[in-house]
Amino acid sequence: MTLRPSLSRSTLRSRGFTLVEIMIVVVIIGVLAAIAIPGFQRIQTRSKISAFANDLRIGRDGIETYALENGAWPPDGASGVPFEVDGYVNRATFNGNTPLGGTWDWDVGVFGYTAGLSVRNPTADQATMRLVDQHVDDGNLSTGNFRSRSGGYTYILEF
Repeated sequence: MTLRPSLSRSTLRSRGFTLVEIMIVVVIIGVLAAIAIPGFQRIQTRSKISAFANDLRIGRDGIETYALENGAWPPDGASGVPFEVDGYVNRATFNGNTPLGGTWDWDVGVFGYTAGLSVRNPTADQATMRLVDQHVDDGNLSTGNFRSRSGGYTYILEF
């Protein structure tokens, strides 16, 4: 028969965490989350802006290459980019949603310019789109090649 040492009441209390200790840990985790989440959101927004700008450049370059080889801009389709640019751009990318929400559209002879690659109804706010403009153009949505228009934004290829 083994003898078991008796445990005092103070020994039993030291085995667990008190409510105050648990609350302190929860507060520390909350403070760390409050510091980290805005940084994560900024990084996520910058990533989306870079992806959008990259898609915009790929679309612009492919459509300009098409125009150089064929002597004219591709025709304006209902939405997305026309099938004529197959082989110049990945139409699956440009017939779907953009990284900033909304859909791509190819415009010829509308909105006061000859040709432009547009995004219709983006979910990104105007401040985010201004950051896009800083990334690809002059930072002003009313001047330069990347401009705000009713219901979206357009990267103008020819005025």
